[in-house]
Amino acid sequence: MKSFLIIGMGSFGHHLCRALSKQRCEVMIVDRTSDTLEDMLPYVVSAKVGDCTNEEVLRSFDVESFDACFVCVGDDSVLDSLQITSLLKEVGAKKVFSKADNDVQAKFLLRSGADEIIYPELEIATRIAVSESSDSIFDCIRLTAEYSIYELAPLKQWIGKSLKELDFRAQYDLTVIAAIRDGVVRPNLSPGYTFKADEHLLVLGHLEDIRKIIK
Repeated sequence: MKSFLIIGMGSFGHHLCRALSKQRCEVMIVDRTSDTLEDMLPYVVSAKVGDCTNEEVLRSFDVESFDACFVCVGDDSVLDSLQITSLLKEVGAKKVFSKADNDVQAKFLLRSGADEIIYPELEIATRIAVSESSDSIFDCIRLTAEYSIYELAPLKQWIGKSLKELDFRAQYDLTVIAAIRDGVVRPNLSPGYTFKADEHLLVLGHLEDIRKIIK
């Protein structure tokens, strides 16, 4: 069972805590005020009130014992987020995820030691913008700044043809990672997999390459 430390129990911290709890992970939460912790007590193994910009406070949490630490302090506490991220690495955190609202914040958080950046609002905005701006894209899961997984219907010219026959990856610079039919996801498609009209595809690639095929 994995264990995680969440620092900052705003809206994102709450959602993350519940999600990790549902995955049967052990979660410890920390915030400066007790009011933000009370409703999370059923989901966690420990809840602490403390100022995590204080190195001694962080050391008291045995930070190195967690599989990962999440810095989710509020939007108005960018300096605190930078300081906490840096201190976590100094006291032995194995992996640090830090929440950012823009690329400038992300740049400084990475310089402060963050292993990965979380863009909660950007993720949602991108997902909605991509899916709603096109009748051919039904969903989008952002993986990096450049690459995402897109859910789309197969083009008419693909129906009845296989991945190998289309030479899909070479022709489109995209990778089909699964097919969805009747709500069932079928991953690990063989080169001989034949596209069908009543399915959706999960395709990994760059948005510009997706746009080329759905024009």
